[in-house]
Amino acid sequence: MSWKFKCIRTAVLAGASGLWLGAALPAAAQTGAPNPEATTEADAKDTKTAEKGTGTAAEIVNAQGETERVLITGRLEEMLPQQLSQFGTRVDIVTAVQIQDAGALDITQSLQNLVPGLFIANQNGPFDYVDISFQGSRTQDVLWLVDGVRINNRLYAGTTPIDTLPASMVERIEVLDGAQSLFYGTQAVAGAINVVTRQFTQDPNGHVSAGFDTNGGRHIDGFFSDTLGGHRIVVFGSSDKSDGFQPFPDEDYPPDATNRSRGYDVVTLGGKYAYDFSDALRFSTSYQHTDAKLDFARALGAPVGFNDRREDILTAKVDYTPSNELGFFIKGYYHWWYTYFTEFDADPDNPGTLIEVSNHEFWGFTDYGVNALAKYSPTGLGFEFYAGYDYQSYEGSDVVLFIAEHSENVHAVFGEVATTTDLLPNVRLSAGFRHNMPSFGESATVWNVGGRWDITPALFVRGAVGTAFRLPTAEELFASDPPGAPNWVGNPNLKPERSTNINASIGGSIGNNVFNWEVIGFWRDVEDLIDTVFNDDLEADVFDNLPDTVEVRGVEAVIGANINQDFSGQLSFTFSSAEMEGVQIQRVPEQYGSLSLDYHPMDLPFGINVAARYVGDVYRSLGDGLGPVQYGDYLVVDVGARVFLDGERHHRLDFNVHNLFDQEYSTRIDRRVSGDEVPFVLNSLGLPRTFLFRYTYAFF
Repeated sequence: MSWKFKCIRTAVLAGASGLWLGAALPAAAQTGAPNPEATTEADAKDTKTAEKGTGTAAEIVNAQGETERVLITGRLEEMLPQQLSQFGTRVDIVTAVQIQDAGALDITQSLQNLVPGLFIANQNGPFDYVDISFQGSRTQDVLWLVDGVRINNRLYAGTTPIDTLPASMVERIEVLDGAQSLFYGTQAVAGAINVVTRQFTQDPNGHVSAGFDTNGGRHIDGFFSDTLGGHRIVVFGSSDKSDGFQPFPDEDYPPDATNRSRGYDVVTLGGKYAYDFSDALRFSTSYQHTDAKLDFARALGAPVGFNDRREDILTAKVDYTPSNELGFFIKGYYHWWYTYFTEFDADPDNPGTLIEVSNHEFWGFTDYGVNALAKYSPTGLGFEFYAGYDYQSYEGSDVVLFIAEHSENVHAVFGEVATTTDLLPNVRLSAGFRHNMPSFGESATVWNVGGRWDITPALFVRGAVGTAFRLPTAEELFASDPPGAPNWVGNPNLKPERSTNINASIGGSIGNNVFNWEVIGFWRDVEDLIDTVFNDDLEADVFDNLPDTVEVRGVEAVIGANINQDFSGQLSFTFSSAEMEGVQIQRVPEQYGSLSLDYHPMDLPFGINVAARYVGDVYRSLGDGLGPVQYGDYLVVDVGARVFLDGERHHRLDFNVHNLFDQEYSTRIDRRVSGDEVPFVLNSLGLPRTFLFRYTYAFF
């Protein structure tokens, strides 16, 4: 491969602006970020990132504003986001190189400056719980996947599943706006986010990297991929460890507190294997293992508190694509999520001694199932058809917060019919349904209708209307707190939460794709809300479906710029009203926006990026004596630079500064009571100014 081609490919991936599928291109020629299986046709035989597979010719606008003819290859599951983008769904892509340029350590940092409409904030720095709002949603309304496997916590709706996912394992992240329950199932109310790990390549590819930061952190990662005699392999691994930083203000600690940092230690190993029996038939399997110790930050009286995490994801899949008209896959998966919680509090009566609260106590779940999907697209008919089946079984328990061990099974069937360009060259339409049958609670049926019209090559409209659902969690079904505890009781007869959703947008390009723009309106009503209601007979808070409705109304604007081959950027801003009974719901900002700029001169061995995110007013009700409290309203700026030390760009140095101006801001607030029984607001602080240095050697 020539140096010029490698340099161009690097620049294509390195643009600051997040790529989105089908921004202003014909419906039949949509794609997103450069696919690991995609190549320019002229270099298809030469590039080391290509691999054989079914594919279609298409065009993309790269980070320099140039239109490239590419060969998109992939199997049915991998191509699904691209297909959905043709039927009215906006799909944003964040690439591995964008993540590396940003100096991101975990998935939250990978997304927070690059995805329009998405507010996401770590509570106390990398590898921690997060608050999320996607186009005005609650945290529990977003579905997370790793290589197509749902990983949402099945015990608690608001406990996010991404606090142990390192950024280094990512090939790309696919972010799908709007209700996605039809294909992806429960919790995809406001959107779905799929983390795609390192992919197969035809020839040797990979890198090793090491770095450190000023929070006492050290970071090591690497991956390797190749094809040997028809056997495709990928291995990747990382180790992220940090002493952390002080997560609360000084005044919120007791005077004798000595442990004031919240750290982490996360080790991830993974691998993939595939064998093509023919061009039509492939078997693949993957395995990912994580060991993590995550400090649980507590300001008052808890000098020792941490979660010891073991997480494994195992998959096996068969893809069969005998022709361009027919494709099918069936995949089995198994997800183990085991955590052991430890907490020792300070003894107020005996200074210097500890009281055991929890010692390696289990909370966790297993989640396994089967997905199957078939696509039939007969030539010349003008329609294509999708049909699928989804089975999920999970069981879990929590001895810390008392969830009795139970299991639940869910069967689902779904289907969709969509038009092709044979029927309407510039219009794509789709309609589908999904029926879910859980073993506890009521069944749920959802539907979706979407479409896209390319009015001209520089102007399009698209939209989707439909319904989505969230099945009750194990806590909501089976909680069994003993007397004297908070005393929450589950309800096995809960109905799923249901939502009605509308996303509609208009967008296009200006000046031969120098500028790309889109304005999106979103409307969502969530009903049958699940929350606790006090039961006088049981003298406990019992989970039930409430008559209230969360009403979400908002607008999002996105502008992408490719000024020339050296400079690109993206600006987005979202206004969101998410109210229940006329009051903004908790932990959902009313406004948020992001800016990313990237300078990547083609003839010079360096690049520079700047990113900023603004979060508007956020509210949380903290009860008697405090009431609703406002926080948020902050602006954080990150900068980065990269230098290539040789002409072939094997050796690379990165220097990043997170929170350049050392802004002190609250990512979350909680109610706490002091030693003299006075309630106060506890502010969880975001990442302070942090310098990160990294060296990478790429062998490609």
